[in-house]
Amino acid sequence: MSASDRVKRPSLSVERLASESSRRKQIGADLFEAPARAARRLCGVDEAGRGPLAGPVVAAAVILDPLRPIEGLRDSKQMTARQRAEVAEAIRACALAWSVAQASVEEIDEINILQATLLAMRRAVDGLQPAADYALIDGNQLPRLAVPARALIGGDATEPAISAASILAKTHRDALMIACDATHPGYGFAEHVGYGTPHHLAQLRALGPCALHRRSFAPVRELLDGRRA
Repeated sequence: MSASDRVKRPSLSVERLASESSRRKQIGADLFEAPARAARRLCGVDEAGRGPLAGPVVAAAVILDPLRPIEGLRDSKQMTARQRAEVAEAIRACALAWSVAQASVEEIDEINILQATLLAMRRAVDGLQPAADYALIDGNQLPRLAVPARALIGGDATEPAISAASILAKTHRDALMIACDATHPGYGFAEHVGYGTPHHLAQLRALGPCALHRRSFAPVRELLDGRRA
């Protein structure tokens, strides 16, 4: 046996162990997911509004009904506003269960945006009637749930139930922020729904933050710090 052979063998062993570990994790997930899918009680969960400077973060949970398929389900970011509105209506009409929840601006500033997002997700899942038996969460973080769950990166593009949740969360939050344009005029919320566009940042500097702005987000925090100085 050559020295090079002795060096290669450990790396092969590590690769084999990693593959086996990955396979076991998938088998474990399948043991939970397969019965949930068969029972039609698997929910998809997604959020909208992690990045904006203003407004709540919204999450949705959806249990699809296999007997009532919905056409057009895909990542909400790949759809026009009109397409999202049409499919959202179909989801609300045809899903076995759906729920939309949110975490407020105050909660975002108090516990940070990640924890607020997970809180909104938990509220959405808890609001399902009938309740889910298993949850698929878009992303790489899991909220604390009363049911087994698995995080799925890019799930809004690959898992129909998560796609449905992304559409409901996006349409709900957009409608909420558009309505806020009337109660908090001048910022352009109907146009950018709270995201940090050049126009939003310019109006934020001109008008100062309103009650909808997230004080913990850098552009808002830095503006407030500058005004106190």
